[in-house]
Amino acid sequence: MTDTAPIAVALRGITKTFPGVLANDDVDLEVRRGEIHALLGENGAGKSTLMSVLTGLYQPDRGQILIGDETGSLRPVTIVSPRDAIGLGIGMVHQHFKLVPTQTVAENIILGMDGVPFVLDMGSVEADVAALSERFRMPVPVSAFIWQISVGEQQRVEILKALYRGAEILILDEPTAVLTPQEAAEVAATLRALAGEGKAIIFISHKLDEVMTVADRVTVLRKGRNVATVDVGATDKHRLAELMVGREVATTIDKDDGAIGPVVLRIDGVVARNDRGIVALKDLTLEVRAGEILGIAGVAGNGQRELTEVATGLRRVEQGTVTVDGEDLTNRPPVRFIDAGVSHVPSDRLGRGLAGNLPLADNMAMKAYRRPPIAAGPMLRRDRMRAFAGDLIERFNVDTPGPDTPARNLSGGNQQKAILAREITAGTWARERGRRPVLIAAYPTRGLDVGAIEDVRRHLIEQRSGGTAVLLISEELDELMMMSDRIAVLHGGEVMGVVAPAETTIEELGLMMAGEMRR
Repeated sequence: MTDTAPIAVALRGITKTFPGVLANDDVDLEVRRGEIHALLGENGAGKSTLMSVLTGLYQPDRGQILIGDETGSLRPVTIVSPRDAIGLGIGMVHQHFKLVPTQTVAENIILGMDGVPFVLDMGSVEADVAALSERFRMPVPVSAFIWQISVGEQQRVEILKALYRGAEILILDEPTAVLTPQEAAEVAATLRALAGEGKAIIFISHKLDEVMTVADRVTVLRKGRNVATVDVGATDKHRLAELMVGREVATTIDKDDGAIGPVVLRIDGVVARNDRGIVALKDLTLEVRAGEILGIAGVAGNGQRELTEVATGLRRVEQGTVTVDGEDLTNRPPVRFIDAGVSHVPSDRLGRGLAGNLPLADNMAMKAYRRPPIAAGPMLRRDRMRAFAGDLIERFNVDTPGPDTPARNLSGGNQQKAILAREITAGTWARERGRRPVLIAAYPTRGLDVGAIEDVRRHLIEQRSGGTAVLLISEELDELMMMSDRIAVLHGGEVMGVVAPAETTIEELGLMMAGEMRR
């Protein structure tokens, strides 16, 4: 990409408001053909809203969108729907998936396309999709239903769906948030190839190293405004982090040696199947002790989801036992795990973590509604529920207009803070009842900005220091090396090895993730 390349799309003075929120405030943005243009900002800074305006999901209150041709001439356009955007060559991969769970991968990829015959030859469609996935090195089970595949595989389907439509302006909202470093590198290579063909790429990401590697230019949004547009070669990730947050951001975690206590969570010889009936955990044995963080590394789809569900009572096991603080809870219902002191930060914030349409107060009371002061006999005291939520909002610095705000209206980082507030508080109650708490955190920093990541990591370290047994599942190897006391690597539902961060390397972890058993 050169400075003389024609402009593919320009946004001028875009302003968009929601009740109580100024999401975009007079934002300008230009993206050139053959350019990978990164869009950075904290959760809630207005990035996704700006791109939703560009793709017709939202209508701007003020401002103009202009599309450029190959000569660089710009013409104003009105985009009132995603169909209009597609017609103009604009495609978007959203952070929150736009997939139909009860349809197959291939059906989702062609869903809504013009020119699809009434009677489909699905065998031919699946072959085309399989060829596309092979071409872009994004393997997906083309005949599987969406509800049967992992979050990482669903993200690949979204990327393939956009590529299948051949957009000239391709917008990707956190496309590598759920991918391994190797898969992310493959996506980066794909984007480079597409940019080399003259396509304009808008790349929304919170991974500063990734942005510095992949992007040509970066625009930083803060509180809905464009605070800077810079060439990647003229900046560094520390400066970008400061532009995003408006202050200096800590890049390391202070973690004391801690006092490791007895085993609190023990998973012994567990065999469990996934939603497709295939064995996903094979004779799995793990222990998590009080006051330690056991990190789980592995390529997406190697048993992480099934492990978290077994450890929280959400999935039955065929063999083996699950013990919490000395109590055998094998195949007991989730409420028994909750009563035993197990808290759960799920990988899917809006799918399992929160009920998006319900007020934040209802969501934050989901572990507290059965006990006083919220419970008054068989009745719920909504005034006390709101007060309870208000206290957690203040303590955990959740940025929201109030406890009556629907959870779906919060940014991803504030949704995660709300979940952590609820789950950590539940762990505090467990400790008051004489139980040793367990916190299962699945991808807790996925898709978050640097400021929110700093907050989440701090909360997890505080829980460890307080004696909680923490099971941390993450695709970020640097995060696991920084946060964990021990790291277990999963491959094919089996443990390839358990290592101390100080005694291993990322390269060794990568080999175990690829299936090499540690000797």
